[in-house]
Amino acid sequence: MRTRRAVILGLGGTAGALAFTLGLGWWKSRNSAQPGAGLLPLPVADMSFNLSNHRGNPVQPADWIGRPTMVFFGFTWCPDVCPTTLSDISDWLADLGPEADRLNVALISVDPERDTPTVLAEYLSNFDRRIVGLTGQLPEVEKAAAGFRAKFEKLPRDGDYTMNHTAGVFLFHADGRFASIIDFHEDRRFALPKIRRILT
Repeated sequence: MRTRRAVILGLGGTAGALAFTLGLGWWKSRNSAQPGAGLLPLPVADMSFNLSNHRGNPVQPADWIGRPTMVFFGFTWCPDVCPTTLSDISDWLADLGPEADRLNVALISVDPERDTPTVLAEYLSNFDRRIVGLTGQLPEVEKAAAGFRAKFEKLPRDGDYTMNHTAGVFLFHADGRFASIIDFHEDRRFALPKIRRILT
């Protein structure tokens, strides 16, 4: 069985191509056929969900108001897109220096069946300590995704399953207004200015 260490270090070839397709391409190709297609994420203040962070503490959208927010949807068994994006986020936070301490930074798991707070805590120990993992009951994860206009679905794979999900990092101003999205593999020259704009 693959260990998370192997997953985090990345798998090449087919796994990378599949992950890219399932991540970035899936939102672009499927979004237009889904209810709410083309809609921007709701302001954080208008969202409604009850999740738990990887330390076991409850988290609601209201907890994010007052600080700029960066959110990514993913899961710990993701073969490529998620560890790559979390590594990118860790690099961005390092580049921002002390300014990054002002951000809410969260990974919302689209695989609550496997991603318990304990599993998320172990997984996130490989990345910047400021990234918080969120999980909860499936209906609450669905409510969170709906607010972000994100999509995800469970797909059978080799006697187990994987998750199709929106790839992209959502950015919000401190008052909860949606700011922009950093696309998967977006060049750091463009990603960092987007983050700095929500910090000003």
